[in-house]
Amino acid sequence: MTHVSTRPLEQSEFDIWQQAIARQFADAQVAAGLWTEEEALDRAVEANRTLLPDGLDTRHMILLRGVLADGTPIGRLWIGLTHPRGVAGCAYLYDIEVDPGFRGRGLGRALLAAAEATARDHGATHLELNVFGDNPTAIGLYSTAGFEVVTQQMRKRLS
Repeated sequence: MTHVSTRPLEQSEFDIWQQAIARQFADAQVAAGLWTEEEALDRAVEANRTLLPDGLDTRHMILLRGVLADGTPIGRLWIGLTHPRGVAGCAYLYDIEVDPGFRGRGLGRALLAAAEATARDHGATHLELNVFGDNPTAIGLYSTAGFEVVTQQMRKRLS
């Protein structure tokens, strides 16, 4: 596995990422049938604002840039040290993303390992995340990395 280290996200990177992550989250919510296209982006921006009220300085949130040994940035991590539903000792991985030009090289697995190490270094005994059902690549990665399903929602379209 290629080694990936992390460094704090810089303010300029955070500003760009905030726009991109809101769009991605909005699109995922629409695809999952949870939000309408018309409301999605506003709701995603507000959700992120609520979770990160002080931006990079938000308490109990860690925003990192994954980098290769030569310093090349390859992705991002957003880790909450407190679980959104209050699960004791459990950090929450809000976002993990490998930049498009670096995908398919095992860097997602390396970035996930870096997230686990960061959570562990901050005292977490568990790490939880959410993955949408239409993302088999991510589901496969998390399963082979030892993540287990703890809750599952299912839906059926009714004619």
